[in-house]
Amino acid sequence: MDFAWSNEQLDMRDAIIKFARNELNDNLIERDRNEEFSWDAWRKCAQFGIQGLPAPVEFGGGGADILTTVCALEALGYGCRDNGLLFSINAHMWCSIIPLMFFGAPEQKSRYLPKLINGEWVGIHAMTEPMSGSDAYSLKTRAEKRGDRYVVNGSKTFITNAPIADFVIVFANVEPSNGSGGGVTGFIIEKGAPGFNISRKLDKMGLRTSPMAELAFVDCEVPVENLLGKIGSGPAIFTASMEWERICIMAGHLGMMQRLLETSVKYAQERRQFGQPIGTFPQIASKIAEMEVRLETGRLILYKAAWLKKQGRHALREAAISKLYVSEACLQSCLDAIQIHGGYGYMTEYQIERELRDAVGGKIYSGTSEIQKNIIAGFQGVQTS
Repeated sequence: MDFAWSNEQLDMRDAIIKFARNELNDNLIERDRNEEFSWDAWRKCAQFGIQGLPAPVEFGGGGADILTTVCALEALGYGCRDNGLLFSINAHMWCSIIPLMFFGAPEQKSRYLPKLINGEWVGIHAMTEPMSGSDAYSLKTRAEKRGDRYVVNGSKTFITNAPIADFVIVFANVEPSNGSGGGVTGFIIEKGAPGFNISRKLDKMGLRTSPMAELAFVDCEVPVENLLGKIGSGPAIFTASMEWERICIMAGHLGMMQRLLETSVKYAQERRQFGQPIGTFPQIASKIAEMEVRLETGRLILYKAAWLKKQGRHALREAAISKLYVSEACLQSCLDAIQIHGGYGYMTEYQIERELRDAVGGKIYSGTSEIQKNIIAGFQGVQTS
């Protein structure tokens, strides 16, 4: 593994940091309070090429490999403090663009990828249901073949970007008799399709600038040509999405951790108590050292997962390790940053308390920490139930 970025990658990183700092952080305290998604920032990111980073050039994408994509997303997480916006972008990339890239038919790619890459459309996938979260393939949504179409019935919850989505990959079971996951299949449904409704907007603790809602499908007719992949390929589509997502979405967390570390060091050098900078006290210095150790360890774990995937090797185990470690490390670094800042860290105007609220979700989405541990243990031959 080469630990050095190329000059082109370093230039890209610097450009993204400058872009994010200048364009993506306006009125963030107010937008977080009002749960306001920034369409302006979304479009600027698309124009810059963020949403299409790993997508094929022929459809308007950047054609970047996964290591370059991770480099870019870490820079974005460092320069942009709107973690909700970053969450929405990641959901869009890994849950709609990636499935189309690897499982879409040629006509599906031509029809949808350009609009998803240039930001004109927002894409999502819908897997989670009220009674099936971590046990994803026990879903109750059904798709029944009727002539030249499928009729979908069911409901989905915790769907990121749902209120603003133009395109959804919904997972439904076509052959329930095959057991859990056996007939799970992906279907492409566009906004406005009869029988497809956004049933309820959801309010969250963190990532409040990323909209979320429940979806309902009532006799929703889907043309056969909108089937993604083959009958029963839903688990393969979902696993591919999660492998990319668990690696790449955590890259933004590394950027946040770098920003928190630098902010905490600056504060520890400038804040004086008992006649000296607080950074000279062992308790504060220890927290700063631990923040840096977590950051560097997280980078090594995440970049190894990305490197393996770039080599064409399966990285499901490494993706689970990076997702588990970086999500938990980021949360602890947020807590340490607040503690270093004391009362100021607890205040909204310092914008660290929001980082903490946003970081909590990292232990839940894309598979909880407990699910990641199950995956990791499974690779060691430990059977989990």
